[in-house]
Amino acid sequence: MADASISVAMCTRNGEPYVARQVRSILSQRPAPLELVVGDDASTDGTIAVIESEHAAARADDAELPTTLTIIRRDPALGVTANFAATIDACTGDLIALSDQDDEWMPGKLAALAAAFAADPGLLLAHTDARLVDGDGTPLGLTLLDALEATSAERDGLAAGQALPVLLRRNLVTGATVMLRRTLLKSAAPIPAEWVHDEWLAVIAASAGRVRLLPDPLIDYRQHGANEIGARRPGLADKLARLREPRSERAARLATRTALLAERGRSLGLPVAVQQQLDAKAEHEARRARLPRVRIARVPAVLGGAVTGRYGRYSRGAMDVLRDLVTPAGPLPVMTLSDGGES
Repeated sequence: MADASISVAMCTRNGEPYVARQVRSILSQRPAPLELVVGDDASTDGTIAVIESEHAAARADDAELPTTLTIIRRDPALGVTANFAATIDACTGDLIALSDQDDEWMPGKLAALAAAFAADPGLLLAHTDARLVDGDGTPLGLTLLDALEATSAERDGLAAGQALPVLLRRNLVTGATVMLRRTLLKSAAPIPAEWVHDEWLAVIAASAGRVRLLPDPLIDYRQHGANEIGARRPGLADKLARLREPRSERAARLATRTALLAERGRSLGLPVAVQQQLDAKAEHEARRARLPRVRIARVPAVLGGAVTGRYGRYSRGAMDVLRDLVTPAGPLPVMTLSDGGES
């Protein structure tokens, strides 16, 4: 893998204000990617023209630049997950780096990620931390993993390549920081509509091989108010608001999603120990979805799950114990495999 070819899969939608800087940061990487594949989701501004102009300018400045440009126009728009799935599938490289339209990569990002794959044949997906910046590129004083309140134990597990126990509790892999081995798609495709692409790719990679965190922030992750998926550290008001959100629909979605994950694991013939973890996660979320609507009636089941360690292994521990005890039930959900996903 020392000479592995690298593709970049970028998804865009009306990204004209920021996309030029991102394209420049991609084309200035060394080693340069062999291709930049852009899936444009029905942009109505100058996004495509800007990308074409930046690519032409980079080629004019460096006649040896190997990076080809492919733009796939999608109309009607597919949405973030479907657009990324289709754009990744259109890439031909051995390694595929994912790119948002409004970030900026730091020099050496592709080299660092490619080196991780060269050192570990079993690595299927690698990701990094990111520096949060505002719309003008000014650092906000924290990183993406800080904003997600990732614990030292979670970071250590991800950095050590022991990602599955972490990801069965919650997702900490953000697509804008990801590089994956193309062979992962044999296990991960098709990506279920109920899942966000980065979450699904990460948990399948951790189940079928290894996922590793490179702890340095190797991109500027721009927060400008119009992000499809953004990041910020939740305050006390945010956390209290979560305790007032109706739980039934969310619980049903999580049960559906984890059932699909366990089902995919069985179809892949994963090792018994891995499949047992996926089944246990699915059963935990199914139990949460079946909790009584009346709060006081939930207490025995929730406390039982806490005592046996299920909430610590497959949820966020005390935080989700409290959530399941106090959140209102909300409307009765319709639990089908076509329910929407949740990040």
